[in-house]
Amino acid sequence: MSGLLEHIESPEDLRKLSQDSLPELCAELRKYMIDECSRNPGHLGSSLGAVELIVGIHYIFDTPSDKLIFDVGHQAYAHKILTGRREAFRTQRTKEGISGFPRTDESPYDAFSVGHSSTSISAALGMAEAARINGGKDRRFIALIGDGSLTGGLAFEGLNNAGDSKANLLIILNDNDHSIDDNKGGLHKHLLLITTSPKYNDFKLRIWNILGDNFFRRFIQRWIRSLKSWFVKKSGGDIFEALGIRYFGPIDGNDIDTVVNTLRKLRGLGGPMLLHTVTKKGKGYAPAEKDPTLWHAPGRFNPETGERIPGNHYADRYQDVFGEVLLELARKDSRVVGITPAMASGCGMNILQKEMPERVFDVGIEEQHAVTFSAGLAAEGMRPFCNIYSAFSQRAYDQIIHDVAMQRLPVTICLDRAGLVGEDGATHHGMFDLAAYRSIPDVIISSPADETELKNLMYTALETGRGPYIIRYPRGMGEGRDWRNSNPEILPVGKASELLKGDCVALVCTGPCVNRALEAAAGFEGRAGVYNFRFLKPLDTDMLDKIAREYRQIITVEDGCIKGGLYGAVCEHLAEEGFKVRISPVGVGDFFVPQGKQSEQRAEFGLDTVSLSSMIAEALKKV
Repeated sequence: MSGLLEHIESPEDLRKLSQDSLPELCAELRKYMIDECSRNPGHLGSSLGAVELIVGIHYIFDTPSDKLIFDVGHQAYAHKILTGRREAFRTQRTKEGISGFPRTDESPYDAFSVGHSSTSISAALGMAEAARINGGKDRRFIALIGDGSLTGGLAFEGLNNAGDSKANLLIILNDNDHSIDDNKGGLHKHLLLITTSPKYNDFKLRIWNILGDNFFRRFIQRWIRSLKSWFVKKSGGDIFEALGIRYFGPIDGNDIDTVVNTLRKLRGLGGPMLLHTVTKKGKGYAPAEKDPTLWHAPGRFNPETGERIPGNHYADRYQDVFGEVLLELARKDSRVVGITPAMASGCGMNILQKEMPERVFDVGIEEQHAVTFSAGLAAEGMRPFCNIYSAFSQRAYDQIIHDVAMQRLPVTICLDRAGLVGEDGATHHGMFDLAAYRSIPDVIISSPADETELKNLMYTALETGRGPYIIRYPRGMGEGRDWRNSNPEILPVGKASELLKGDCVALVCTGPCVNRALEAAAGFEGRAGVYNFRFLKPLDTDMLDKIAREYRQIITVEDGCIKGGLYGAVCEHLAEEGFKVRISPVGVGDFFVPQGKQSEQRAEFGLDTVSLSSMIAEALKKV
């Protein structure tokens, strides 16, 4: 690496550069990100599109005194590289490396830890109000949010509150989903020049001060806002103006001079503002520009040709199994519909969407709405399959309880990415769903051991006709089962299976953990038994009582948090029945798990074959 980038260790170094040199720096940043992400995969497309915005923000604002708050953080790679983590960027998303998302414990430039959508406006507003109370009236707070995240309800709550404040909050809307050709003409540029002009704003402030706070001033302000709203409707800004947030733009967010010049003018203004920027996802890398969805997180690839490097895949991904089975069900039953909060391709629902687009509802990044919308569909006789990543379903907890469970509506909630998800780290692990949802009355919670069982559980959900019916399954590859040629089986709800008989130690498992348990137990010549509790709720208490009578030790195995999950359910029941059997848990302890490979995480928490074998051996010594 050579050029400007190698001399930048902080935004202070960036601010020493001339504005004329910034296009060269942006090009170097893009090349560095492409080269590094080709070897160590990450969220590339969004970060490529936001380079100029991030360079411009750090160039104009006094970070870290001024705070930059990201939304989700998919676009933060340039920020990490410019804030003293250029070399550490090579380790991003690896075990003990830097996070793929902003984290406050990693850098003072990461003002707020993120990973889920729609949080930036609320967080930045809270910081701005704190600064105002503490006398920091000259500090600025910038929330960088994408057009996808803006669909989330929390973002609108933040906007509503911000418009009623006097906080020095600048919201930068990174709109990379579409371009607005009508707003690139002379009238738009003239309006932008006027509204960002320091002379114009100083003059306006003096006029308001002269008029005082009276009816005449409020009448003039309403008239001006009405006139301005008529103009900004051309650029989509009327909704923000109606909320009391001054709207500027749209501007070309990939033109560094436009970005810097606009931010320089806005830096001198106070109060809540929104700058609408139009960027191109994947900017500067032709393959990513051509297919921004694929290149959001492309995996390893050849940076010269854009050819993606396949992994050693020997099985179907769980998300693809879900997608194909959902299509099967939809063909058989006209009541079946799919709902997803902006994850159609990620969860496999694009398979149904391609053949039956009228039967799929992508509601945007709105998990709460997705669940209640599904409840509404079910109330009118439909059979919705609502697919949400496990970590994101936490946002819809109230809706699952209030809108689905209390009415016992037949909504099937499929929790993709349950358990340990790997490189995305603490914000994305689906560790809490077992414990979170087990306490809800009448809920069904299931976890398939493999692809075939996922298929069977989906058929069972449709046949059962009650809800909420939760099916949780992991990220990534299945077990290599021939699920396509298997006849669907309706499983008895709440029943477990004995997979391997033993006489001393019983491994009580849920989900794909059962496969590693079988491998481990096979080496102990009938001393260890293995049981598949595919239903956490209702729990097969008859099977559990049988195990407690026949074995001297039980080991519970689950890919989630130990407290409140399978271990909690087993302990509660056996304690109530007065059994004295020893119980040991395998799963995730009482802390948040950082990033790393899934295989590394399974080994760390004893969920791999080797660790389970060692645990069985130790248990046999004790009994």
